[in-house]
Amino acid sequence: MNTILLTGIGNALVDIEAQVTEEELQAFGVEKGSMTLTDPTTQASMLSTLGNRTLHRSSGGSAANTIIAFAQFGGSASYCSLLGNDHLGEFYAQEFKDLNIHLEASLVHGAPTGTCLVLITPDSERTLNTTLGVNVEFERANISEELIKRSEWIYIEGYKLTDDNGAEAADMAAFYANKHGRHIAVSCSDGFIVDVFGDRLRSVLKHASLVFCNEREACALSQEETADSAFASLASRHRNVVVTKGAEGSLIAWNGHSVNIPAYRIQPVDATGAGDMFAGAFLYGALHRYHPEHAGRLASYASAQVVAQFGARLKTSHIDVRDQILNSASTAR
Repeated sequence: MNTILLTGIGNALVDIEAQVTEEELQAFGVEKGSMTLTDPTTQASMLSTLGNRTLHRSSGGSAANTIIAFAQFGGSASYCSLLGNDHLGEFYAQEFKDLNIHLEASLVHGAPTGTCLVLITPDSERTLNTTLGVNVEFERANISEELIKRSEWIYIEGYKLTDDNGAEAADMAAFYANKHGRHIAVSCSDGFIVDVFGDRLRSVLKHASLVFCNEREACALSQEETADSAFASLASRHRNVVVTKGAEGSLIAWNGHSVNIPAYRIQPVDATGAGDMFAGAFLYGALHRYHPEHAGRLASYASAQVVAQFGARLKTSHIDVRDQILNSASTAR
């Protein structure tokens, strides 16, 4: 295997997306806009309740979505996770093969592939119900030192910190990255990660070269009240920081540059994967040595286009989007 620019470490989930009414969402008894961990029986019952409506299926997981975006923009990428030895695991592995992304994921007998039921309400908000399945068995032994050694950057999702095995695996990945002089990017993933698993997150962030968070996560992490003050606080502690603010744009500190990126105005349809797309697009631009303002604009535009459609992947050509935004940019030297 040749040198890889970015390797992701996170859950492997088959995303199952469905449009629901506000009333149907309330009947499920879940918190709108949140991510809820559920058991396979409950997940199956919810899917049964949805009846025969159209469901969209794709390989995903937060870090996986970021890696897929990075690769579709043209970056060399790999992903490290676990899959069940079932039809969903085979579906997932085949998609990564088709996307030309190296997948380091054993097929485990006796444990199901993880799934994420994405419930999309008419206001475009998405509510996630996740069954981790085999992902809970992902442990430090599943971290490939050789893969990290071959990677210039690794990207760790905060969701891996919700169980002891995942937290130990994240620590092992950070150890190998430091050992071989590789860079680490960390996504906070969700506000509840900061609230409930903040100690584990801060432990990993000590090794991070880049921190991704949204406004809610940034404020919780920094204990500040506004996105601007949270950004300033985080930027004083970490080498590089990205704080997204939804319709208010984003704040980026990268290699000594500090930029404020405006949001692109669109009619929202489905917010699924917007943050993951932002991270993948920004990483593509930044790791290919574009100025952070240009990388940020690519991320802002691409994530806006995701929100304007259904699904976590761009329906249009990633290469066309990339070239549209970056062709006029001067490569930072």
